[in-house]
Amino acid sequence: MENRELVQRFTEYLQIERNYSNYTIVYYNQDIEGFVKFMRIQSVDNFSSVTYTDVRLYLTELFKQKLARKSVARKISSLRSLYKFLMREHVVQDNPFAAVSLPKKELRIPQFLYEDELEKLFHVSDVTTPLGQRNQAILELLYATGIRVSECCMIELGDVDYSIGTVLVYGKGKKQRYVPFGSFASDAIEKYVENGRNKLLVKAKNSATSSLFLNFRGGPLTARGVRLILNDLIEKASMTIHISPHVLRHTFATHMLNEGADLRTVQELLGHSHLSSTQIYTHVTKDRLKTIYMNHHPRA
Repeated sequence: MENRELVQRFTEYLQIERNYSNYTIVYYNQDIEGFVKFMRIQSVDNFSSVTYTDVRLYLTELFKQKLARKSVARKISSLRSLYKFLMREHVVQDNPFAAVSLPKKELRIPQFLYEDELEKLFHVSDVTTPLGQRNQAILELLYATGIRVSECCMIELGDVDYSIGTVLVYGKGKKQRYVPFGSFASDAIEKYVENGRNKLLVKAKNSATSSLFLNFRGGPLTARGVRLILNDLIEKASMTIHISPHVLRHTFATHMLNEGADLRTVQELLGHSHLSSTQIYTHVTKDRLKTIYMNHHPRA
């Protein structure tokens, strides 16, 4: 069986059995495609011919490209998963990536915004216009819930329950969770839905779209569109920092922990499968505690 057909079967396995998102599968395929190109250069015809020596040489090539340790770790993980699948299908007898240790991840404290920086952003949008109302609703919702930008774009009108202040979110692996939001987000969303969204919908070819957030043409807003919106808000606020939708997610988690929320609750709200993914935010709160201690303790 050719490599291309095996990769296609692996892709179907990720889609159907593992229920991975299209976004995740794209990265898997990119990682595998890169390794297949390396195999051609080394004159290795098929996956079953790859040895541990080939893998070590491949890793050397990755480090020569000066890739981040996180990127290298992801590529190894993708290829290790591929070979696990090929072993299950009896295509190969062993996994040459099994003995490769993943590079330790760089411990980076996530970037987040302080309250005064957020206040600047919240006062930038012109809420008398449809796009301004939409932008304000997106900003309020992202900060209120900490949801991913991909999750934000998938929200439909029926997913928002104003009476109890929750939104149904479809996370990674199509896992569903309900996330609460406060009065500021509720007011911003209601104003947008009742006014701005209807005006944007007039421009849509398909007026029956149920997506909550629309672009200026009246169609569903994409993740790239949200990033462009945030960049525009940053520019209007005359802030020099770089911001992404994920920074608002980091900000949500950091502020929740700083105000006393427990780690398990924040994990559930963020939709993390493992507590270790949430624990990175404790480094931020520890730094804050240390700063407070040094500033206020008489013998610090």
